[in-house]
Amino acid sequence: MTNPDLPFARLTLAARGFVLLFLSIAAIVDRRDMVLALIAIGAVWAVVQLAEFRPGVSTGFATTFDAVVVGLVCGVTVGDALPILAALAVPPFTAGLHRGAVGVALAMSAQLVALFGVITLASDGLDRELWIGVFTWTVTGLGLGLIATFLHSAIERSADPLAPYHYAQTLLRQLIDLSGGLKSGLDPTALGGAIVSSVRDELPIAALVLYVPRGDSLTPLVEESLDGAPCNQDDVAFEAWARGEVVVHDRCFAIPLDDAAVVAGVLSDRLDPGRLDLAGRIRQLQRRLAPSAVHLDTALLFSSFRDAATAEERRRLAREMHDGVAQEIASLGYLVDALAAQPGSPEQADRIALLRDRVSHVVGEVRQSVLTLRTSVGENESLGAAISSIARHLSEVSGVPIQVTLEEHTTRLRPEVEAELFRITQEAMNNAIKHAHASVIDVHCRVHAPRAIITVSDDGRGMQQARSDSHGLEIMRERATLIGGRLSIDPAPGGGLMVTVAVGTDLEPSSAGDQALDEKRVKA
Repeated sequence: MTNPDLPFARLTLAARGFVLLFLSIAAIVDRRDMVLALIAIGAVWAVVQLAEFRPGVSTGFATTFDAVVVGLVCGVTVGDALPILAALAVPPFTAGLHRGAVGVALAMSAQLVALFGVITLASDGLDRELWIGVFTWTVTGLGLGLIATFLHSAIERSADPLAPYHYAQTLLRQLIDLSGGLKSGLDPTALGGAIVSSVRDELPIAALVLYVPRGDSLTPLVEESLDGAPCNQDDVAFEAWARGEVVVHDRCFAIPLDDAAVVAGVLSDRLDPGRLDLAGRIRQLQRRLAPSAVHLDTALLFSSFRDAATAEERRRLAREMHDGVAQEIASLGYLVDALAAQPGSPEQADRIALLRDRVSHVVGEVRQSVLTLRTSVGENESLGAAISSIARHLSEVSGVPIQVTLEEHTTRLRPEVEAELFRITQEAMNNAIKHAHASVIDVHCRVHAPRAIITVSDDGRGMQQARSDSHGLEIMRERATLIGGRLSIDPAPGGGLMVTVAVGTDLEPSSAGDQALDEKRVKA
């Protein structure tokens, strides 16, 4: 059995050995009458040390016994050998290593009671020099005991493999308790909308965008446009974010809100910025928005934590399916092959062949589920690239051609929005392959953050009667609701079905001169 106190026992061995060496040198130099005291202390420490290295021995009894013996020995010999008082510093230190602050208190109490008890009975008391020695080494022992208490807690934390989980449990409980008292909630879009409303109420704006950081770039979270003004304020927003201060260029302005967000906008052309005292009003607005920035930053951190936990759970489920269910089903396939090698009759051969086809189909479904769980939108991969990748995989597995049209702006959507749009698109393509028996699937993905529209259309059988155990469409609607999107399912013009999901306001038809959009067609 492993001794959990082994790291502490090694430290106590080093401390006792060092003090014995120090006292031995002092005895050899000028205090040879310390030899008996050293032998007594050394013997006790040897016994206690051996006990500490053995599992199951009570360290509380051992450290208290050590303190009592050291106090008795020092009390008997202190009048003739003042350096022996250095041994008083060891028991509090060793007790602190094993038992923390409680051990220090018990060791010092036992040690001092034994010391002064012997002095009271065997002598007339202590002279000034001995009082100073006792006080000095007692305080030294207390200081070493406090250091040992800190080492005790640090070593226990590092030695406990469950310590990070216990700490995470504490933080999660605190988060749950705190979330109930958050008046503004933890929805980044709602909190961002409140910030935009505050700016709009204070300044006469024609366009306004709230950006949040995503890696080394900024992502629009909320935007408003009045008077038909353009909302692209990327340059001024990035300048304010990089400099960490308000930026004003003519009618354009950007306000950094700590590290949480940047508000950038365009003033209405009906007003004169000079008469408005724009700089002063923006500084006052920045101060008033400081609490809102904290609210938004908290919501963004919570979203990041939730997304990380969700991604890890998806990967765990994929591993479990791959290593568990998939392997078991594959082993059934080998058994069916063995039966097929020696069929009892033609009818049995036909049934075995049918069973083999069904097993192969289930294996394909499990592999597709594993792929679905493991595929996600990466930090460096755009939403369109992720959709193109999964479309190629689905086309290779099913044999159904999937044509993907991408029209993406260089600015990314927020991670949780991209993740939900990706899953909705993935489910729509899966449904078209599995249930609609489509011969061709078209996917159109248009992204101009914070807006996006994705359409998945097929030439299959259209909407069928839903099974009682089918929840795909309901889950797609829930995903769209989570990101404030809209999901519509309509008949396709040429037959089949068309699934459309949109976030933000409807996108206007792209102009031929818009060089910021990258449009390409990918045939899977």
